[in-house]
Amino acid sequence: MSIIRAIVAGERNPHELAALKDRRIQSSTEQIAKALTGDYRAEHLFVLQQELTLYDIYQQQISAIDREIENCLAKFESQTEDSPPPRKGKKRKKAPGNEPNFNLHRHLFRLSGVDFTQIDGLNVLTVQTILSEVGLNPTRFPSVKHFCSWLGLCPGSRITGGKVKSSQTRKVVNRAGRCFSDSSSIPKSLSFCPRFFLPTTAQPIGSTQSHYRYCPQIGKNVLSLVDYKRSL
Repeated sequence: MSIIRAIVAGERNPHELAALKDRRIQSSTEQIAKALTGDYRAEHLFVLQQELTLYDIYQQQISAIDREIENCLAKFESQTEDSPPPRKGKKRKKAPGNEPNFNLHRHLFRLSGVDFTQIDGLNVLTVQTILSEVGLNPTRFPSVKHFCSWLGLCPGSRITGGKVKSSQTRKVVNRAGRCFSDSSSIPKSLSFCPRFFLPTTAQPIGSTQSHYRYCPQIGKNVLSLVDYKRSL
């Protein structure tokens, strides 16, 4: 963004612009300077300035939404005043692009009294969606099986004449169910996945079989934490 802002501000020297490159860019300064050498046409610069202005406006609106969400979360009753435990795994160098600009992890822990991000495959954004859809009242579901069925994570049972015609999961309009079944939230390596619910001949994580075996287990862990207020 520094290079783009400099171009809009009137800088045309390719070496001056290349010196503003982000430290994560692997290309050399000379390569970037060569790429920035060209004809800066007025109509293209106008469009670039318009796009940059829109980008800044969108960032301001996103920040306003983040502040409103934080104010809304602050109104809910606290279940604990303790600080949330540190997140498992390596510290991320950069947060996901859609993660809010406030400490959502602390708010979710304060509201629920448990840290759902300790469950492999769940981050603060998926936990926020799950809690907003499910709530914190486990008595709504008589059992874990009812909970997983409501989420649409259990195999179907279309049986005709004693023969199974289809075991495809039900199609449900459920944001929480989509969070559980989202492949991007499933761990990519069995090295840190619980193995007690996977058969010895399980397919590698990422395959359809292991995916649908792991999703219900996440649902069971979530309901257990809500019901018993215990850590994994």
